[in-house]
Amino acid sequence: MVTYSYSFGVVPVVTLDAESGNRAIDAGNCWAFGAHTYTNSPTSLVINGNWSVRSNQLTNVSPTASWIKTPWMKIGSGNILFKAKTDGAPGTWRSIEVAYVPYDQASLSSSKEGARTVFYTFNFPAPITNTTLHNLSIPIPAAIENSTGAYKIMFSFIGEGGTGRAITDDYVIPGIYWSDPSNSCLPLPLFAPTDTDGDGVPDVDDEYPTDANRAYNSYYPSSLSWASLAFEDNWPAKGDYDFNDAVIDYRVKTITNSSNNVVDLSLSLRLRAAGAVYKNGFGLQLDGISPNKVSGVTGNQIGSMAMAANGTESGQLYATVIAFDDFFRVMPKPGVGIGVNTDKKGPYIAPVVMDVNINFINNGTAPSGGTVSLATLNPLTYNFFLFVNSIRGAEVHLPDRAPTSKAAASMLGTKDDTSNPSSGRYYRTSNNLPWAIEILETFDYTIEKAPIDEGHLKFVQWAESAGVLFPDWFRNNPGYRNAAKIY
Repeated sequence: MVTYSYSFGVVPVVTLDAESGNRAIDAGNCWAFGAHTYTNSPTSLVINGNWSVRSNQLTNVSPTASWIKTPWMKIGSGNILFKAKTDGAPGTWRSIEVAYVPYDQASLSSSKEGARTVFYTFNFPAPITNTTLHNLSIPIPAAIENSTGAYKIMFSFIGEGGTGRAITDDYVIPGIYWSDPSNSCLPLPLFAPTDTDGDGVPDVDDEYPTDANRAYNSYYPSSLSWASLAFEDNWPAKGDYDFNDAVIDYRVKTITNSSNNVVDLSLSLRLRAAGAVYKNGFGLQLDGISPNKVSGVTGNQIGSMAMAANGTESGQLYATVIAFDDFFRVMPKPGVGIGVNTDKKGPYIAPVVMDVNINFINNGTAPSGGTVSLATLNPLTYNFFLFVNSIRGAEVHLPDRAPTSKAAASMLGTKDDTSNPSSGRYYRTSNNLPWAIEILETFDYTIEKAPIDEGHLKFVQWAESAGVLFPDWFRNNPGYRNAAKIY
């Protein structure tokens, strides 16, 4: 399988994992094989997934007898990775040679391959066993690192004696795929791509071609969809348990630079409903991210809460951003009933969208805490919470997400809540019912005073089973809903 993406903050690589199950498919993507097949039987031969690559018997010392070659590439930097082991009678010795092959326009061969240059040799250590798996990591030589020319990487398998073969899998080669399958797998044109802002990312792949400080966008859950959060604000009591006290959709766009460090986290919030009497606030803690890694926060709507100079909430262990401190300041009540968009008899108010931007690298300059990589700032760090009726310590989080430093620890484990910080249990009743839910699509919430399990009939089974039963409880499947209780 060939991968050649460097959008969304991903370092460009070319990969082969044999999971197509058909060598011809990968050959069609310009990989080349000498005396190699794909195998899935017996399963003891498979290194990872369902298929691996298997050589012929290695009884030849010639590097051109049994080999694998990548497509033409523009080689990047870093390490070449792959996994290898043996099977069959090991014989005297078994080795793998790794070489690079340059594109040679003057070559008389149809492939236009130049002379190979070996830069790494791996000798299977004695005694050679068929159960030992070797995870190989090979630095790309400086001679071809970040090349502008086209190269192939060639893996040659050699040995003497016995019937032993090589089994390999999970090849990862840093660089850009540069073959043209429609032109006999010759290289694509070798002109230098335009890079207007000089950040090392070609304009064709740069989301911000005139901004040297920004390069890629990535989205959660996607660029077109929303995730939903719904809260019950009577915590630590169950209350009416209708989960419509705050219904908020969200989407995150993360902007990174050419080094895959986060420049901005742009949080879009779509406020849809609040069947609440209380003035509830809403925030986001970035678990594990120090506050001094943030340069600034804009777009939030708060009153007199204590904020640090960089816009994060003061006194917090981790970077915490308060989006708003009163739902009804952002989405006012229509003057009918106790909330907004939870009573079918009341007027419908169009959702309000607000954008909160968390800036990490300001005009190319990182804050005192340093940079944050895209791998570090991922959706697992997003710890959303509600705080109830302007009481800052009364935080409501998703189940088993730890509260912030501002939360009132004395409220944990009281009334219907069975939080136990020592065991990592938070915001669950004795039978695992939560006070906040997150769904990676738009949620159809219940009407005012209708407990969620009266509208979504499989909710309790899902919660009590810790998500094992009815993981799609929120969908409109037969027998899943009482439509009369859904707004």
